[in-house]
Amino acid sequence: AARAVGSASVLGLSMPSRHSSQHSIDDAVATAEALGIEMLSVPINELHEEAEEALAGELVSGDPVAAENLQARIRGMLVMGAANARGSMAVATGNKSELAVGYCTLYGDMNGGYAPLGDLYKTQVYELARAINADAESMGNPPPITESTITKPPSAELAPDQVDQDSLPPYATLDAILHALIEDMASPESIAAQGYDEATVAWVEGKLNTSEHKRWQMPPAPRVSERAFGQGWRQPLAAKR
Repeated sequence: AARAVGSASVLGLSMPSRHSSQHSIDDAVATAEALGIEMLSVPINELHEEAEEALAGELVSGDPVAAENLQARIRGMLVMGAANARGSMAVATGNKSELAVGYCTLYGDMNGGYAPLGDLYKTQVYELARAINADAESMGNPPPITESTITKPPSAELAPDQVDQDSLPPYATLDAILHALIEDMASPESIAAQGYDEATVAWVEGKLNTSEHKRWQMPPAPRVSERAFGQGWRQPLAAKR
């Protein structure tokens, strides 16, 4: 965004919670400084506690995923509020891996008017980050994306010690299976025959089939693959696994 519209036109929001690690907060500050963008810190602890109190009892039912999604939706509300107040457009952060298996929160991290990473798998996002850093260094500038952002275990940080691989296969495996299912239109049987765990392939296919309702509500994204979600992808809105 900073390269596309200029650093002066970009606002970054840091919205730490009680589950946010200090290194993630530090990475956000370092990235904002390297890009030369304005960044505001808006902690969500008080809002989160008030929302938990308001929804206490039967409305929450003790579901840990509901508690995690509540944090994402508070952040989504703040992002959209800031964009509205400034007459700006919010940029969604989701990638193709997350959107494919529904590892994203409606009205939370999916909020925004544009999703620049929406047609890139997670492994491609890492490759893009490396390329952006290399391009900056070739021009004598510091890399805008911190090394720890690229190398640390990915996490939504919505629960203590949470990492994405608690809920997903390793991204290298997930992306290979997704690419085979989506771009190659391969059958689960043929993918498993390549050496992938049959249960993992079945899990990924099931999530892909049952997450279409989320993808219908994603912001538009630039198309860079042969089968991008949206016009390049037409599947039933509801599906059984």
